[in-house]
Amino acid sequence: MNDDGRLPAGTHPGRVSLTVNDLDRVSGFYTDVVGLVVEDRENGRTSLGAGGRTLLELHEESETPERGEREAGLFHTAFLVPSREALAGALCRIEARWRLTGASDHLVSEALYTRDPEGNGVEIYRDRERSEWPETDDGTPGIDTLPLDLDALRSLEHGGEPVPGEPRIGHLHLEVSSLDESKAFYADDLGLNVRQAVGNSALFLAVGDYHHHLALNTWNGRSEPRRGRGLASFALVVPNREALGRIESRMPEWSIVSTSETVLELEGPDGIRLSVATADY
Repeated sequence: MNDDGRLPAGTHPGRVSLTVNDLDRVSGFYTDVVGLVVEDRENGRTSLGAGGRTLLELHEESETPERGEREAGLFHTAFLVPSREALAGALCRIEARWRLTGASDHLVSEALYTRDPEGNGVEIYRDRERSEWPETDDGTPGIDTLPLDLDALRSLEHGGEPVPGEPRIGHLHLEVSSLDESKAFYADDLGLNVRQAVGNSALFLAVGDYHHHLALNTWNGRSEPRRGRGLASFALVVPNREALGRIESRMPEWSIVSTSETVLELEGPDGIRLSVATADY
């Protein structure tokens, strides 16, 4: 099969790993507020997920310092829920048990924003039907940021309890030091498609024609590699070993940390770790 340099259809975001200081407090947030369930816990590590799929791994390292204000890393982890009713349930849980930091209508999606107890950004969102997505003149999604009607959402809530359907990782948003270097790595080398650019400060990348699976921004002037607590790594899941091998063959040698039959471990710009794994990972 020819390699066109693009990630294959079926590639999707996988688990996100965070380094935390207080495992109990952070895991409690992701169960009580986000709605994940604890799958496994041992030796300072907790795995959380939904629908039988691991979405988040928390690693407790009590000596790891707080992320510095100049360090690159996580802007937010975005959990995609399957319906507007599920989003309403998330709003109820946030307002009852935590605090909402933002809410936006992006035209392609509706999103709620908050932060976990150690300051890691969290988005919970639902996608509108593809037929409702506006398009720009060049055919890319017409994403915008408008106020979200929270009262209309509250009218759908179900007491904050889970509704049918499970969350999954919809996308990841990173703060980077250089948009050009990050685009070269994630788009030109790895094979994500550029879906939208916001001036010279943000890029939205995706597999295929989704609005975005990965976002990159330089809004807060981050200029140092990731070192402190927060994002440890994230994953992309590819359909098979053949796809993994094609990706490995085109990645720059400096970025490859290790490789096996099922996982390609990479380190991208700003010291951000990425695992590209087969579907059985």
